[in-house]
Amino acid sequence: MRRFDYLRPKSLKEALQQKKTIAGAKFISGGTDLLVQIKNRELQPPTLISLRSIPELATIEINGGARIGALATISDIIQHNELGLNYPVLVEAARRLGSVQIRNVATVGGNLCNCSPSADMALPLLVLEAKVRLRTAKARREIQISEFFKGPGESCLSSDEILTDIILDPPHQKAKATFLKKGRVKMDLAIASLAVLLEMEGGKCRKARIAAGSVAPVPLRLYKVEALLEGSTVTEKLAAEAQRLATKIISPITDIRATEEYRRQIVRVYVKRGLEKILG
Repeated sequence: MRRFDYLRPKSLKEALQQKKTIAGAKFISGGTDLLVQIKNRELQPPTLISLRSIPELATIEINGGARIGALATISDIIQHNELGLNYPVLVEAARRLGSVQIRNVATVGGNLCNCSPSADMALPLLVLEAKVRLRTAKARREIQISEFFKGPGESCLSSDEILTDIILDPPHQKAKATFLKKGRVKMDLAIASLAVLLEMEGGKCRKARIAAGSVAPVPLRLYKVEALLEGSTVTEKLAAEAQRLATKIISPITDIRATEEYRRQIVRVYVKRGLEKILG
């Protein structure tokens, strides 16, 4: 492993200034992905800027909606009672991420910024229509999380920008959601995964949000499937149409973990299972 400098700023302002002035520097939080990439020589940053001493990035606040600091760990999310009550699908996904040891260190911001197609936390946040707050030394912006992912390992972050917070709107009382994940073993990366959120009213689907992981270059909203379901009674026939449409939208690959066709089959099964879990 190549030697690198390690900085530990005490404030977000200091961290952003260091990132702006040190060429090639990388932010590090939990490091569960970044350190592996450095060890494997996939990345060789000259400087790592630790964010662990900036407490404002690790807080979780509930005030109608929710604000989750990017440095909140996966275990923090699991153990937060109000998050579990208001956004159970988020906790459901967090429980499926890695081992206890990894969940104690890995951060929600790190899971998103790694921009893996299989990022577990991306799917519930996509169906919850979360926003992310981004900041540089001179500017701030807030975007939909669906705009954050650009490709495998690639986000919309500029070179001197950081993800600071995830913002969730107040939960809708009629909304129900679920998260489904298939891995080779219990703690494995997802071969394919799916999050489904429905709001039902008068026996019809008022709102549908569906996101799939590990079946496209980025975690993916299935907008056409959502449009198919909205305004309709979810019958077995409509569910079957949703299954067929979902498998057409995705673009899985064959790799060492699974074949393209197997991933399509998982999504087909999970669309039906997700609808059944929510609708009973």
